[in-house]
Amino acid sequence: MNRKLLVLDIDGTLTNSKKEITPATKAALKEIMEEGHLVMLASGRPTPGVRKYEAELELANYGGYLLTYNGARITRCSDNKDIFTKTFPKEYVHKLYDYCCEKDLGIVTYEDFEDTAEPYIINGHKADCYLTWEAKINGLPIKPVDDFKERVTRDVYKVLMSADPEISEGIENELKELYGSEFHITRSEPFFVEAMNSDVDKAKAISRVIDILGIDRRDVIACGDGFNDASMIKYAAVGVAMANAQAAVKKVADFITSSNDEDGIVEVIDRFILRKPIVA
Repeated sequence: MNRKLLVLDIDGTLTNSKKEITPATKAALKEIMEEGHLVMLASGRPTPGVRKYEAELELANYGGYLLTYNGARITRCSDNKDIFTKTFPKEYVHKLYDYCCEKDLGIVTYEDFEDTAEPYIINGHKADCYLTWEAKINGLPIKPVDDFKERVTRDVYKVLMSADPEISEGIENELKELYGSEFHITRSEPFFVEAMNSDVDKAKAISRVIDILGIDRRDVIACGDGFNDASMIKYAAVGVAMANAQAAVKKVADFITSSNDEDGIVEVIDRFILRKPIVA
């Protein structure tokens, strides 16, 4: 048996619309992990925002991994050790803050380098409905600061900017024109634009993990739904888009599974790992 690495985005992929892992999905994941296959959660979320799913799936007991901040931080669950980190220079954070003030966009970054007892989100220009929602799903409080640039005195893992969906693509493209040669810009949701070190994306993170594990790229399966999942879906031997995925993500996928509200991950596990007969 070739050991597989199943890489799962969280929101819109692993979890349903209620942000829950369904019993069927949890059972299927436990089954393959007990057989020796590996699971890595791959999210744009900050590390504290994925801990509850790590615990729910018992990834520490099964040799799982966490890929957070779109790959700026990779954590081995068995001993909670970071095997890779890549920060984003504070000078760029300050430039993006000025840009967001000029464009009247929301902007936050994160204070959790050592997974402190009370990690939080540092809010700059404004906390709109999108950033409030993001804070809620991560279980992290928003901490507004009077002077964002004065508060951000060290490098961070990523910056998250918010904009209405009808303008976010234009914001993404403009930032790529301004800074695309200096750092990585992507969207995770239609209303979120994210900035990270140029050496960070989900595909590069997977490559780093399989080199450490000695797993062949041919044994990597990656599932996602958002714009920031496209790189890992193209990289994996089997790249899977959820039925609820963005159209651009579906275009680069090898396979489109059922939606996150229809246990689409179970379908992937049955088809590509357990090789169960597929009933038409």
